[in-house]
Amino acid sequence: MDFDTLRHANLKLLDDAVEDWSVIVRSLQTLARDAEDGLHQAANKASWAGENSQVTKEFIGKTAGEIKDAHTQGKSIHGILKDTAGELRAYHTQLKDAIDRGLQKNLTVTNTGDGGFTVTMNVHPDRAAKGHTPPSHAQSDVNALRDEIQGILGKATESDNSASKILKALADQTDYGFGDASYKDRDAAAEALKTADDLAALVKKDPDDLSTAEFDRLNAGLKQYSADPLFAERFATTLGPQKTLDFWAGVTDPHTGWDLRRDRREQFDDLQKNLSLTLANATQSDSAAMTSWKGNMVALVDQPVGRGGGFPLGGQVMSNLMRWGDYDDQFLNSYGDKLMATEKKFTGNGQHGAWQRLGPDATLNHTGTDTGWDPMTGYLKALANNPDAATSFFNDTFLTKDEDHEFTEKKDDKEVKKSLTNFDYLFEERDWPADFDSEHEESIAGRNNLAMALEAATTGHPAGERPTLDTPHHNAEQTRLMERLVSSIGEDPDERLLKYGHMLDSVGQITSEYLPDINRSISDADRTDPDSTSWKQTQKMYPMYGEEAVLEPRDVTKLLFTVGQSPDGYAAVEVGQKAYMSQLMEYHLNPDLPAGQVVDDDTEGIVRRIAEKSGEISGTLALGRQEELAAAGKEADEAYKDSMDLVKSGISGGLGTAVGVGTSFVATPWIGAAAGGATTTITGTVLESMFQDFKSTELEDSEDTRGELWQDSLKNNGNRSGQAARLAAEEHGMVDPADAETWARESGAQGFYNAQSIVDGRTPGSRTTS
Repeated sequence: MDFDTLRHANLKLLDDAVEDWSVIVRSLQTLARDAEDGLHQAANKASWAGENSQVTKEFIGKTAGEIKDAHTQGKSIHGILKDTAGELRAYHTQLKDAIDRGLQKNLTVTNTGDGGFTVTMNVHPDRAAKGHTPPSHAQSDVNALRDEIQGILGKATESDNSASKILKALADQTDYGFGDASYKDRDAAAEALKTADDLAALVKKDPDDLSTAEFDRLNAGLKQYSADPLFAERFATTLGPQKTLDFWAGVTDPHTGWDLRRDRREQFDDLQKNLSLTLANATQSDSAAMTSWKGNMVALVDQPVGRGGGFPLGGQVMSNLMRWGDYDDQFLNSYGDKLMATEKKFTGNGQHGAWQRLGPDATLNHTGTDTGWDPMTGYLKALANNPDAATSFFNDTFLTKDEDHEFTEKKDDKEVKKSLTNFDYLFEERDWPADFDSEHEESIAGRNNLAMALEAATTGHPAGERPTLDTPHHNAEQTRLMERLVSSIGEDPDERLLKYGHMLDSVGQITSEYLPDINRSISDADRTDPDSTSWKQTQKMYPMYGEEAVLEPRDVTKLLFTVGQSPDGYAAVEVGQKAYMSQLMEYHLNPDLPAGQVVDDDTEGIVRRIAEKSGEISGTLALGRQEELAAAGKEADEAYKDSMDLVKSGISGGLGTAVGVGTSFVATPWIGAAAGGATTTITGTVLESMFQDFKSTELEDSEDTRGELWQDSLKNNGNRSGQAARLAAEEHGMVDPADAETWARESGAQGFYNAQSIVDGRTPGSRTTS
């Protein structure tokens, strides 16, 4: 800060800017509130069709979020400007007071012309006028005043520079639009940047030189600031990609950092998580430095970072720092491209295994699920947190027909080379390396993370979460992957899925979110004939926004039968189907349904078709459950009850919600079941009854007991179908409730019986049907 600049500062201009930003913030607050309440929420409640269901609704949600971010960023800018203006005004006053006090001692402060200043003594005591005693001063007074003024200028410079850096950092976070970094004042933002520099300096140290106290400070600091965008960007870019990899490779190297491994090994998992969250947050920045960081990190995927220039490679290390947080889409896709290219290199284009850890190799992952030596395991976990990147990755090509490989398919009675997508390779062909967890049991993490990544890729939301009103309808890329997944499972359910039962919870959730597509697929309508009345009616029976996954009925049966053999998978699909069936009843028995959406005037036929196909799905699931109980008995029976209880607890706050057909069941039954609200609507009542029906039995290993279980399932399914139809009829008065209940109960039971013969024909050789 120049001496004259501070001395003669016109702070009114800064005050005006603060006031202007105050007005802007208030205006943005109003806009953000209106955008959320009047635009976003209204869009979620509207019934969308055609392209609007794919584009407009999602665009409105993103626009409302952008306005919210604009308000957040505006508040941060206003707070920083206000804080800085106050400080500069204080320093301006302090400088003026110091100069005035100097004059009282006959000391003059003058500008040197280059931004600096000098302090001089005006009148020497020996030259004072007769009868006048000038203020006494000495060289020490000159020095003290000089130091005081220099200190004021230094603090003013720091305040000004700090504000400039922070404001620039906020602006650099995004190339377009607004960031969501929130700071109440300049000091909070400045502290975040300073802490980032300090912690980056610790990470740059040799792990052998990092004390336990420094380790604790690093771990605590990353935990505190991992969600802070400015901190994350500064930390990552100050550290750099190579030092990031060197640090984690060094910390986990069994030959280095003895003190840390002895005293802090139990905290390595916390540090891994906090570092991952920080780096994920950092990749969301569009700053030039971070853009360079991402490109350089991708380049290091196939480069050695181990001692002596050997393993592990950069991809092996970095993939273990990607298990938490939401990494930038483009970074994940670029990283995935390089990782798959490296996979091809080390596996001979997928023709043999790689990444097999040997005893002396470092444990790169400290969660206890696996050693982290296979880079695909951590990367797939990152995709599980990022649906868009996951969808793009699985649909990308792994091998073309022209490359050197041995993967073939039959075409015109000849074996010819085939192309493989990343999905094809990972789900069907990859030779997964053997790995072990912290209990020395065989690790399931690799394929489990694969299933979670597929859940994100096909549903459009992170794995393990329920869809929300903001989850977009399925797009063409998602449904294409879903079609391939169901087809692949249908080709060999045992080898592709049932052999890896830990994948079934994710596949079950995927299935539950494609129930409209599944109900269409088993409708027996001729979709190949554009003039087919049955297909037109089916489309109206199961209205759908977004893209449809076109599924083969035979594959769907195998999928449902297989998913039914998993307690978690069974619970997800059964609850989803009962919610869907209830919402369909309410939709089609509503006399206010627009004429263009009415199936036909045969109300009885509509109720019966809904109930029968719903019963077919539930019956196929029940047969899968019976299959599992035949093998595992009472332990598995209790697991099914536990899974149903878990689903109930997950949606207990919103069992009765029906947020409107246009928003709920056409997107996914889970939205109607879990969006929140009182348990007073048809869907909620039916689900509450279903949960009460479902109970574990005193199961004995006998055919009679399993037969009783089948009969109970059949009866309960009919009861719930009848209940849904009766409640819908009572709600809308379109038909006699008793008639509606009878139609649905009878047809629901028929669907259950149909499932038995369908499963007999499509899944021969099972214990249930043998």
